[in-house]
Amino acid sequence: MDTSPLDRSLLLDFYGELLTEKQRRTCELHWNEDLSLAEIAEQDALTRQGVWDILRRAEAALRAYEAKTGLVGRYLERREAIASIRRELTELLPDGEKSRDILARLEGLM
Repeated sequence: MDTSPLDRSLLLDFYGELLTEKQRRTCELHWNEDLSLAEIAEQDALTRQGVWDILRRAEAALRAYEAKTGLVGRYLERREAIASIRRELTELLPDGEKSRDILARLEGLM
């Protein structure tokens, strides 16, 4: 898993409760709400370097959790497998209410 904002957000969604409150809040503000380091620093009476250090340690912790459990990786693999099955079923099934019901149930697994 690379360091894209989506990957960080997924890690935070899966393992955020394992971080300290300050780490989780800082990550949410920066990664999900797109606040700058300066904005977070001003809001929390910290330096930008302090905010950066919190983010760096939090991301390292999140990646360590993922390395041990692999939950996000398995989730992404499962999601892609379901999407692939859905595409194949869409081509095979006739267009009808039963087909739409089967595809809707499959979508519910994602």
